[in-house]
Amino acid sequence: MNSLQTEVSGESTPAVPLPQRTFLEQHAISPVVFGFLSLGLVFLLYQGVGAVATLLIFGLKPTSENVTGLRAATGLGQVFLLLAPAVLLTRLASLTPRQFLRLRPPRIREAVIPLVGIFSLQQILQVYMIFQEKIPMPESLRPVIDDLKHIIEEIYRVLIRSSSIPELLFVLLAVALVPAIAEEVLFRGLVQRSFEAKLGGKKAFVLTGLIFALYHLNPFSFVPLVVLGLYLGFLVYRSNSLWVSVAAHFYNNLFACVAVYLHMDDDFLVTGGAGVLSPSVLVVTFVSFCLVFLISTYYFMLVTKPVSSPQGS
Repeated sequence: MNSLQTEVSGESTPAVPLPQRTFLEQHAISPVVFGFLSLGLVFLLYQGVGAVATLLIFGLKPTSENVTGLRAATGLGQVFLLLAPAVLLTRLASLTPRQFLRLRPPRIREAVIPLVGIFSLQQILQVYMIFQEKIPMPESLRPVIDDLKHIIEEIYRVLIRSSSIPELLFVLLAVALVPAIAEEVLFRGLVQRSFEAKLGGKKAFVLTGLIFALYHLNPFSFVPLVVLGLYLGFLVYRSNSLWVSVAAHFYNNLFACVAVYLHMDDDFLVTGGAGVLSPSVLVVTFVSFCLVFLISTYYFMLVTKPVSSPQGS
């Protein structure tokens, strides 16, 4: 008897193949639990193995002699310890990974409008950071906090600092483009999509935005990272395209790299050094860019609409 047939009441009839099921369905694993387990695994690989190896090789304070190697290690770590595991884990969550990750090519308007949104958002957050600096803290903790903040800022600025066009292009590749792709596949792709199956679109991108900020292990930039994470999640939720958030994430990194290349305060491309501006100018800047951001977000909502994702897709 043919293997595709079975006997029913003495007659041979074609057997109906069982529908394929994902790894999560086969083992009755909650998508939310899977999302957190995926985050834990990638955290151990990237922030554990990758960060420790980088620290042992390059030390705590990068220098001009080893900064090229550090940038290359950063990019490779993003690819092999963050992007690759995220892609492999996506195959456990879905039988159609491309659809699950929402790799739909965006329309031009969907990719261009966030350029304005990110640019204005950076100016808003830079003003916020100026006022955050004025929050009082115990004098006994100030030296420790200042030293830690200086170390984090110096490592970041050394990574993105460039003195020539070829060096700037390498920085944009290793520190701007690769992280934009890798982090978006993990957070807005795998994690946010997994959360959506149980929490719905809005709760999923809010939770993912909070986790995105925590993941960076930078307490001094926590609020800006939360806002950025929420905006990136919102872009994917509305456009149903991961490439929109990848583009916006790249814009964010691009502006920071260009600002440092032009010897300006990080992210503050319009008004220059925010620290020397008067409070009234800071307030006007803040309000002005809030309006720009709201207008750009309004137009983005006009050209997009949220797409409800089928569970298990």
